This record gives sequence, structure tokens and C-alpha cells, in this order.
Amino acid sequence: MNDMGKALESVREREPLVQCITNFVTVNDCANIILACGGSPSMAHDKREVEESVAVSQALVCNMGAIEDTEAMILAGKEANRRGIPVVLDPVAVGGTQLRRDSAKQLLENVKFTAIRGNASEIKYLAGQETLGSGVDVSREDAVTSVSLLKTADLVKNLAISTGSVIALSGESDIISDGKETVILKNGCATMSRITGSGCMVTSMIGAFCGAMPDDGITAVCSAMAAMGIAGEKAEADRIAKGTGNATFRTDLIDAVFNMTGEGLNKGARYEIIR
Repeated sequence: MNDMGKALESVREREPLVQCITNFVTVNDCANIILACGGSPSMAHDKREVEESVAVSQALVCNMGAIEDTEAMILAGKEANRRGIPVVLDPVAVGGTQLRRDSAKQLLENVKFTAIRGNASEIKYLAGQETLGSGVDVSREDAVTSVSLLKTADLVKNLAISTGSVIALSGESDIISDGKETVILKNGCATMSRITGSGCMVTSMIGAFCGAMPDDGITAVCSAMAAMGIAGEKAEADRIAKGTGNATFRTDLIDAVFNMTGEGLNKGARYEIIR
């Protein structure tokens, strides 16, 4: 993994256009977090235009919260693959219904993903393990603990090898692997789970970082996730100091990403590399 601060600076310098096919619940926050980190969002999702739209983009984000747009994701994903444009998948609630299980299968069979980010229940499902996830949230039983951390890291690494994607599992500790290098990130705060869309937002940021550095997926993913975690810590400190709630936290989170510097990212990132 290379310098995270330089990765953020690369996003700010290159201003990658990120096409997001995402759900109506989080679409505004996804657009704003891309702007905050230095990218430019496109939210085109109609199947009649996604191929044309992705052709001028630097990255594509496919979010299964927009399950009705699976056909559009496949069309855009194939075009992005043809053009060598990074594609990021957020497998929202992938094991929850037969529709989502079938859609994930179609996406993985038709599109090569640069990165896949999900919670523990979602990643475990993709790895072929039985999970207890409910809706979009990770189940308590699937959550990564200090006891299960290394075992889960092996699961993430093996899924990265089998898919050829950088796999990112979000949780109290984030686990990211490209199959060669596995990184444990320890940034973030509990209040991030008390706002809608923090996962969708970080996936969108991953798209921006991958768009800025398409040849270094592991650094792009780790940098985006570390930046989001550090921003969460700053927003939480502000929330406690001001006595505010989760609505203000959401705004402060986006502001913290907007105001982050490369130096601040390098100093704030807490991680270890497992080889």
C-alpha cells in the first residue's frame, strides 16, 4: 500500500468523474461526499444512457440499494470494463432476498469489479458463508470481533483472490485485501451507524479514489475508508462538544472530508498490514 495522503491529493488534483447508480435514499449524500473529497458526481442510472455516461467517467459505482437498476449496472459495468474504467460494487443486503441473491450473481458473472465494499454479513454471503444479516445492517452474530478478526481477514483475502477484486469489509475494524496485502483499519466511530447511508457514502468515495488512481486499487480503497473513518471521528468530537445529534453529525462528517488534507489523513490513519 502506498501513501494515503498522496492518494487524497491525487483525487483533488484529477477531480475524477464518478458515475453512481445508487438508491434514492442516499443519492444526495453520495453526490456530496464525492464533491467533498474532490471528485465530481454523475447520478445517471437510466439504462438508455448509462453506457454513454460511463464512457466519459473515470469510475463507476454500482449500489445494490438500487436493485431495480441491475440491468443498467450490467450495461454500464460491461462498458466500463471495455474501456478500462474502475467499477466498484456495494452489495447492499445481498443475502436478504432471492432477488438480491440472483442480482448479485448476474453482476458478478457479467462485470469485473475493481473493488467490492460491504458489511460483514454482505461480504460473508459473497464468500459463500451462511449469514444472519437483516436488511441493510450487519447482524450482531456476523459482526467482526477481536476473536474473529484474523479468521475474517483470511476470508476477505480469499474472496479477493477468487474475485480478482479489492475486498473491503466495513465494521468496528475495517478489513481490506487485494489477495496479496491485507490491511486492518481502526478509524471511525459508532455514530456512523446512526445515520442513513454512511456505507453508501464510503463506497462512493472509493469510486472517486479508484478513478484518480486506477492502477493502485488497494491504496485507493484503504485511503478512502481511512478518510471516512477519520472524518467520522472528527464529526463525533464536534457532536459531543456541541451536544448535537445524528443529523448535525451527518453534516459535520461531510465537512470533515471536505476539510481533510493529505497530511491529516496520513497522521490520523490507524492501521496495520497483514502479509
